[in-house]
Amino acid sequence: MSDPLAALAPRLPSPLQEAHDERFARHGVRLLLKRDDLIHPALPGNKWRKLAPNLRSVLDSSHRTLLTFGGAWSNHLRATAAAGRLLGLRTIGIVRGHELATRPLNPSLARCAADGMELEFVERSAYRRRADPDWHAELLSRFGPCALLPEGGSNAAAVHGCARLGEELRGRTDVVAVACGTGGTLAGLAAGVSPGQRVLGVPVLKGGFLTGEIRALQRAAFGGPRGTWWLDERFHGGGYARVSAELREFAEGFARRHALAPLDLVYVAKLLYALDRLAQEGAFPAGSTVTAVVTGSGQQAT
Repeated sequence: MSDPLAALAPRLPSPLQEAHDERFARHGVRLLLKRDDLIHPALPGNKWRKLAPNLRSVLDSSHRTLLTFGGAWSNHLRATAAAGRLLGLRTIGIVRGHELATRPLNPSLARCAADGMELEFVERSAYRRRADPDWHAELLSRFGPCALLPEGGSNAAAVHGCARLGEELRGRTDVVAVACGTGGTLAGLAAGVSPGQRVLGVPVLKGGFLTGEIRALQRAAFGGPRGTWWLDERFHGGGYARVSAELREFAEGFARRHALAPLDLVYVAKLLYALDRLAQEGAFPAGSTVTAVVTGSGQQAT
């Protein structure tokens, strides 16, 4: 029986590459890059891992429409739109910010529209109801039968998908680090690694809400906590998609030293900057191997 997701042709497992970097080596830290950005050109990194289980469920059902939620620069919206185009599914994006309806589309939303996503801009007060079953019922009444995906694609199925990432890293590293938006990737990653391996999350949003979200996602997916993980909330840089001159300079230098495509500034640059700072602070014992999950590139994030 053929795989309904074969049209997406992912590259799995993703490559694990060593980054020989003096900034880490001088502190006795070996840095590896888990190149999830190479899984699929339109659905890189955690977007593939989170969407794939949900897409498989949709294709196995009678639904042919995906409805989901996101902000103006949402990688999740863009990945959902691309998946819809590739799989022949209708996609609807509920976008935070009614004022955006009268403005030119930014590059991210323009890509969504080009891939066929119907964009519905809503007031921010309405968007705060994105997890409200009553509002879901209203949306289904308006748009017809749909499979609903949460903001960021983080649900129990997505968490199980991200556990495969951890399984690919068993026995390969002491610490795995990932940038966090909604927490679904970390929730699954921590469940997939071996006992003794630790997982670090670097939130890219301020607010300090992720610990509870990750615990809730693990309860929904596994019935309780899994793995050893912690968050360092110092590196959000002022909030989602906020990029300082210092961060931009660091990202350009890292990409240049390692002959990489421009780094994704929203997630990956903040993650690598955090690891650089933590290595300088002595957070990782000498002899440690630390793996950074690269979930996208700057080219994909445009």
